[in-house]
Amino acid sequence: MAREKGGFWVGLAATVFYPLGWLTGRQRYEGREHLPASGGALLVGNHISHLDPIHTALFVHTARRVPRFMAKNGLWDVPVLGSILRGSGQIPVFRDTADAQQSLAAGTQALADGKIVIIYPEGTITRDPAGWPMRSRTGVARMALASDVPIVPMVHWGTREVYDHYGKRFRPLPRTELVLRAGEPVDLSAYRGRPVDAGVLREVTDIIMGRVRDLLAEVRGEPAPAEFYRRGQEPEAG
Repeated sequence: MAREKGGFWVGLAATVFYPLGWLTGRQRYEGREHLPASGGALLVGNHISHLDPIHTALFVHTARRVPRFMAKNGLWDVPVLGSILRGSGQIPVFRDTADAQQSLAAGTQALADGKIVIIYPEGTITRDPAGWPMRSRTGVARMALASDVPIVPMVHWGTREVYDHYGKRFRPLPRTELVLRAGEPVDLSAYRGRPVDAGVLREVTDIIMGRVRDLLAEVRGEPAPAEFYRRGQEPEAG
């Protein structure tokens, strides 16, 4: 199978990410067959560490696809990184602003153009003390219902052991095994064609993230909590 062409900036990012990935853990990839060889797909992941995007990108790139992230717009202001993000076609997210809907529209268009788009619907690293997914924003449901593409759940486990942002700990040695697993696409056929309102968006978001949580429980080998962790009153949009 030919590799999807990413251009100069994707190649440059790869030269940085592959060594970083090796230095920050021993990857074990599972379920990459659920990523389509061509065409659009929305890859929905949990978020436990700032290392997650590196390893998600490698998970997708080693499947011979080009990863495109929905990422907070402030990263575009970082020297060098901003140039890589712009050049490689990443999608800035403007949370809680008038431009938030433009971000979702850009992500939806990328899916329609046959791209793999990656989103972490929690919006930030989980605050759940045990590392389970938090209650998520409903932008993922808007994109999923507006797009006729596979909605693929995926999880990372182990990255927080290497870099725990909240615990202010970085421990690359000894190298930790990092599990990245994708699951079967989420079936949303029951919601296709229905009017989209706040209730439907919340329900679909929880269905998608429930599958992510169940997938994480399989990787961890322990039961998942019945409810999503909530930190204050989480905004619904974005």
